[in-house]
Amino acid sequence: MAQTQVTIPFRDAEGPQQKHAPARLKFYVDVKRCIECGGCEVACKNENNVPEGISRIRVATVNEGEPGETNVAVPCMHCSKAPCIAVCPVDALFHRPDGVVQVNKETCIGCGYCLYACPFGAPQFPKSSPFGARGVMDKCTYCAGGPEEPFSDRELRLYGSNRVAEGKLPMCASVCSTKALVAGDAEEVANVVRQRMAARGSGGGAWGWDTAYQ
Repeated sequence: MAQTQVTIPFRDAEGPQQKHAPARLKFYVDVKRCIECGGCEVACKNENNVPEGISRIRVATVNEGEPGETNVAVPCMHCSKAPCIAVCPVDALFHRPDGVVQVNKETCIGCGYCLYACPFGAPQFPKSSPFGARGVMDKCTYCAGGPEEPFSDRELRLYGSNRVAEGKLPMCASVCSTKALVAGDAEEVANVVRQRMAARGSGGGAWGWDTAYQ
């Protein structure tokens, strides 16, 4: 079994000792800004060479053609209390120290429990063959690679790009033209949420907040 190799971003922690603390990486989806351009989907597929039939991020439209129509970019939200991890019978899904939810494709047996447990529909299963070149289940990796040697050919083939180890944001958030998709340290992401909510004169209740952040 492959050993987990993790490159963890750090930030200055508060307190008298001013020690460094590992960043807790998160997404924030601002439904007021998403224009359904699909740039995040295309960028993700290109960056990670995502196989046909798999969408690590997708844009869903709610109440299409009606008043209040809303577009929502839906990646894996890398939940703090991830239900996919809770139901996996072989512990193929796990949290990295920086909060990213990863899957070990050598361990995954393709039972599909994670798909039924995930409220965001993040787990994806290849339609052509249940045991493809990329393993049984595929999902958004936060562009953080997988449990292989960073930047190795095997990591790239099985999991895609490892932008986090390069000190970069996920590709989807990097290319979002309206900044509807925000990624980074949870504290910095929360600051963005507070600023936008204050500017709009409204309170909390960000999409997916109760599941992904609590």
